Amino acid sequence: MVTWARRIVGDGRFSAFIVGVILVNAVLIGLETFEDLRLRYGQLFDLANMVIGVVFVVEIVLRITTYWPRPLAFFKDAWNVFDFVIVGVSILPVGGRFATVARLARLLRVLRLVTVLPELRLIVGTMLRSFASMTSVILLLALVVYVYAVIGYNLFGTVDPVHWGSLGNALRALFEVLTLEGWLELQDAVIVEVPMAWLYFGSYILIAVFVVVNLFIAVILHNLQSVKAEQAAQEISEPDSHVALLARVELIRTELGELESHLRAGEHAARQETQQSP
Repeated sequence: MVTWARRIVGDGRFSAFIVGVILVNAVLIGLETFEDLRLRYGQLFDLANMVIGVVFVVEIVLRITTYWPRPLAFFKDAWNVFDFVIVGVSILPVGGRFATVARLARLLRVLRLVTVLPELRLIVGTMLRSFASMTSVILLLALVVYVYAVIGYNLFGTVDPVHWGSLGNALRALFEVLTLEGWLELQDAVIVEVPMAWLYFGSYILIAVFVVVNLFIAVILHNLQSVKAEQAAQEISEPDSHVALLARVELIRTELGELESHLRAGEHAARQETQQSP
């Protein structure tokens, strides 16, 4: 049973099938938002959701079985826990007090694409890792914006009070400039009265947008390499990393058995020919 479960889970076709089921689930969720379709095909939607729920439950059971004789090791991986919780909540009854929770859980099934596709899992892991590393960069950006907001209030407060008349307005204007949208209009509104305004906006864009934003990119790339290294090390030590290997070994063993049968049949035929020859 364990070997059979490992062979199925380690098969690429099984992963592709699960991805297809998740995509079908996503389409069904979208179709259920159309009231006419819901009234016309409501029973069909409910049946499809029930079948999808059964598929996910069977998948989780098979994946837990691959960890035998230590099935609880399945829950050491945060992604496995995420899948287990999503599947567990999604099979709650649609009616009653859990109706809203069950509908939301169906929507959360779509997020399982993250756990099924290694590329998405790598990206999400990088994002989560980057949050802590970005604290210093965010503080630096906040400091730059605050300093420039105070300078802008003193330089342009009387010229363009709508955007620079208060510290709050100045902060909001500089936040918009971070998107590189509308900063030319802000500059044109004050450059007549303050000819050196171009230096203010140019230096702000250079420091806050180009330098600090590139620091964000550098942090993300650094954490991307770290997460890649950790996942590579984790795949070597986890039972899941052996699933495909065990399936491959089982396939090789089967092929060797067939080859041995063919060789024995050839030897038997050769002996018969030798015995029949004069």
